[in-house]
Amino acid sequence: MTVVSAHGPTTDTAARLARTVEPAQWAAAAIPLLRNPREVVSGLHTRHRPAPRTAVVAVLDPEERLLASASFTPGPAPPDGWEYRNALLARLRRVIPHDLRLRRPIRTAVLLYCREGEGRWTEEDGAWMWGLRDACSLHGLRCGPYITLTRHGWRVAGEERWGRSPAVGTPPDSTAAQP
Repeated sequence: MTVVSAHGPTTDTAARLARTVEPAQWAAAAIPLLRNPREVVSGLHTRHRPAPRTAVVAVLDPEERLLASASFTPGPAPPDGWEYRNALLARLRRVIPHDLRLRRPIRTAVLLYCREGEGRWTEEDGAWMWGLRDACSLHGLRCGPYITLTRHGWRVAGEERWGRSPAVGTPPDSTAAQP
């Protein structure tokens, strides 16, 4: 689809690309670090058993205990931060009340996205990051880490923290602590 504006034609692709976050932008955004990302990833993996193309949004309390989480598979449309934001907001609204009445957010949203490929950043990751950041603002939450989970393991975006286990396709660790 092509849209014509006063400045000439634009494409949906250009609009979608405007709703992404680059890795350098994410790293510079001062996203709060998780004290123990492996524990969070293991707990969400055990609880949701995600397959490729599954998003798991979780809300953590100030001590990083899991308060609520939801998993879903996005539609087949091209990556778009706007669509991802709306999907994340819909799940957040179902599992936890908003914190808009607070001066500062105290709860943190984390997104674990399971996908094929390696752990390197993709355009789809950028769209999810944009969607997470915007959904957090609209729901009154602190924007927490974006984590990818692939067959090679997990990786926290914007940080050099990663692990080989759990990974997509591995059985959940029944001994993992559930946050």
